[in-house]
Amino acid sequence: MTWTTHTVFNQPQPLSNSNLFLSDTPLREALAREGAEWDREWLASVGAQLGGAESLELGRLANAAPPELLRYDARGVRIDEVRFHPAWHLLMQGVCASRLHNLSWQPDVLDRAMVARAARFILHAQVEAGTLCPATMTHAAVPLLQRWLPDAFSDWREPLLSDRYDTHAQPGGQKRGLLIGMGMTEKQGGSDVTSNTTRAEPLADRAPGSLWRLTGHKWFFSVPQSDAHLVLAQSGNGLSCFFVPRLLPDGTRNAIRLERLKEKLGNRANASSEAEFQDATGWLLGEEGDGVRLILQMGGMTRFDCALGSHGQMRRAFSVALYHAHQRQVMGKNLLDQPLMRQVLAAQALQLEGQTALLMRLARAWSQPAQPLETLFARLFTPAAKYAVCKAGMPFVAEAMEVLGGVGYCEESELPRLYRDMPVNSIWEGSGNVMCLDVLRVLRKQPGVIEMLDEEFGAVKGVNRLFDAAWRQLKLRLSRLQESQARDIAQRLFLLATGAQLLKYGEPPLADAWCRQWLDGRGVRPLESLVAERLLLRASGG
Repeated sequence: MTWTTHTVFNQPQPLSNSNLFLSDTPLREALAREGAEWDREWLASVGAQLGGAESLELGRLANAAPPELLRYDARGVRIDEVRFHPAWHLLMQGVCASRLHNLSWQPDVLDRAMVARAARFILHAQVEAGTLCPATMTHAAVPLLQRWLPDAFSDWREPLLSDRYDTHAQPGGQKRGLLIGMGMTEKQGGSDVTSNTTRAEPLADRAPGSLWRLTGHKWFFSVPQSDAHLVLAQSGNGLSCFFVPRLLPDGTRNAIRLERLKEKLGNRANASSEAEFQDATGWLLGEEGDGVRLILQMGGMTRFDCALGSHGQMRRAFSVALYHAHQRQVMGKNLLDQPLMRQVLAAQALQLEGQTALLMRLARAWSQPAQPLETLFARLFTPAAKYAVCKAGMPFVAEAMEVLGGVGYCEESELPRLYRDMPVNSIWEGSGNVMCLDVLRVLRKQPGVIEMLDEEFGAVKGVNRLFDAAWRQLKLRLSRLQESQARDIAQRLFLLATGAQLLKYGEPPLADAWCRQWLDGRGVRPLESLVAERLLLRASGG
């Protein structure tokens, strides 16, 4: 006997086979505005590939089957290798083909390469976030290695700039592509790297590029499968930075012992490990005692990538929710046409508009290191953006989950993985308090920062009264900085920088709506219907 209990209807199809770039009007506009229109064709092609069902399935598989640590081979020889699901390797091929790990440093790269890379990074973040960890660390390490790479590794220079992904266990000079990791934090210190206890002893002189032996541990040894790590250790004359390859030039394994892989809330496709150094071989990068300064040079870039990654994940969560709302029927109307839901989704679209404008402006600043005001802009707003964007990600994805209801809470949806992945960018490379204290440090110690802000915000003076009032109020507070207010100051700086971008370049009704939403101390008011319609159209590629 055949039983039919019900027919499934009014259940929207999952979002797949969309173009992640062409469907994002604010991103397309910002790319052109910030000087990287030359990359439009590549982004459109990659956007179609990444938005396809196959790429999205690779992201799911890579997280469903996390990496495994293999300490020994079948003969009992210690190998300390990490085994990944094939989906991880396919995703990494795409990351390297997009040159997320080195686009900015290509000798023949076009102008505003950081802007193009930022757009590519946002697209890749929408598919799988864990693969961005190797890319962001390598990208930050390349300029340091271009200056300080020891002579014994001169044959690494070409594969460091390659677009190939190479997993072979060979010395770096024999590979087609390379990845670089970092080993900074220890159990007792975390963000306070000055409390590190790992020791380095010289084998000869103490000059840059000299040979040392390292003994100690790292609590988070990121991407242990990397070809080399940049490691902080106490050298006797202060905290120094060392180049520690996984395989030595003669092909033997360095004395790096992987103790375990971290069991993490999210970011599960990516391997994070604990490691011990038992007379590991390292080469001094830069001057002895200069390790913190060198690491901070890289830290700004990796922090910027944290903000880009969180924004990309927020964009994906919103796209999933918006696609669902277009299809789901409630009381005879599409969910999108219900007034309250329309307000929720339009407000999310407005939030993303602002983030896109500010992050791409920040990418332009990173692209112009020779201009002092741009350097100062990047120095101040990178930690502010990391704090504000990464903090916003968790409630944003939760809101998107509510749009789908129970379906969005189940693992068949992308949203649970996005939600679990969100906190890592707030924590990694300095948690919220660390970022806000860094903002205060810039305000207190960097000459000309108030003048830079006056120039940046003065360009839109008189355009919106809420913006003008917010800047006047904050400027008064900046004259008497208090550490207890660091979070609020960082948030308000981020909001003002975002508002300035929208008032300069955005559609006036949308810019005014953003200022009412985020700068009006009297509370949030509903968006006008025409503004909501325009926001949702732009968020769909119109």
